[in-house]
Amino acid sequence: MSSVPPVSVLRRIAASLASALVVALVSHAVAVLIFFVVGGTDAAVFQGVSDVFLPSTLVAFVLLAVAASLEAFRFWYTTVAAGLVASVVAAIAGYALVVAATGAALDEQAWAFLLQSVTGPHLVFILVVTVVFCTLGRRVWNVLTGRNGGAPSERRVALVRMPASNLEEGLVTHIERSQVDSELADQQWEGYVKALDAAGWQTVEVAPADTHADSVFVEDTVVMLGRIAVITRPGAESRLGEIDAMEDAARQLGQRIERIQEPGTLEGGDVLKVGSTIYVGRGGRTNAEGIRQLRAIAGRLGYSVVAVPVKKALHLKTAATALPDGTVIGMPELLEDPSVFERFLPVSEAEGTAVVVLDHDHVLMSSAAPQTSAMIEDLGYRVSTVDISEFEKLEGCVTCLSVRVR
Repeated sequence: MSSVPPVSVLRRIAASLASALVVALVSHAVAVLIFFVVGGTDAAVFQGVSDVFLPSTLVAFVLLAVAASLEAFRFWYTTVAAGLVASVVAAIAGYALVVAATGAALDEQAWAFLLQSVTGPHLVFILVVTVVFCTLGRRVWNVLTGRNGGAPSERRVALVRMPASNLEEGLVTHIERSQVDSELADQQWEGYVKALDAAGWQTVEVAPADTHADSVFVEDTVVMLGRIAVITRPGAESRLGEIDAMEDAARQLGQRIERIQEPGTLEGGDVLKVGSTIYVGRGGRTNAEGIRQLRAIAGRLGYSVVAVPVKKALHLKTAATALPDGTVIGMPELLEDPSVFERFLPVSEAEGTAVVVLDHDHVLMSSAAPQTSAMIEDLGYRVSTVDISEFEKLEGCVTCLSVRVR
């Protein structure tokens, strides 16, 4: 497993200082301007308010820089909490510094006036800092760290499902069965989840399905098309009981639900999205009716669906996946016709056919494919790797273990 953070330490520190500085300067100016206007545009009011807020602004800069460096911008709720806590503490500390500078004692009367100030004049400062930190500060951070192409962070949720206690009974089709170490598999699953979290994804666990051995391969039960969650109908009968909990999880995320209906079968591992094109593997788990139904749903959303014969691998994404720029990587030996893809790059390691796109320049893949990892890094991507050997014994790969909702 790779513990490489989403951005380098130096870059994170620089982004933290820059975002905090922007927030402090803008917040100070806005807060002073508000009081300047309310006070009748008196120059004396402007200077006086600026002097009062200056210590709080300096404290806020320090606290916000620390919060940003600790990944406060990762989720919206941590951003709001950090901005609010930092601004309140800064308001209190700033006032205390002003009192100390005058030589006055911080007695009971001074603290009473402080509390009154926090719910009065300094309340404006607190609200302004919090709002600016959550908006402009977050945008500056995203631009400087290169997250989401420099755009403001949108939801980055990854659905996962913990391994069942009978994981070793999972289905195998194209490889020989080998003994699975369930304890090691649990550790590897936790490492996989930590890798997603380190890359800025909020992991949400689908309710466990302890009697369904293959349920950890959560990707097969849903296909996400923007705000639409297409609940699949697995081709293996033993997996039909996995879909209800996935539908519940998708609903809780606010997704609109579509379903693949009998006699159609479709598994998410056969669905490869590249831009507005969806390649669907027609193999042992996904049938023609399942593809027809997905084509009808996806067509209404502006996608085109291309069916791809899959005979030598469990799923299409067992044989091929796509890099962030749309280039499909895979093993030609496992594909009937690689020319179906607009851009195809062959790899030599079976474990190197699968990548999870974490960001526009960052992918996650198996540690069992060092040559492929090096090749992808040479193309200018950051590569994080995880050990998923126990899941690979069940024809699983890095894409199987999560579903990203963006």
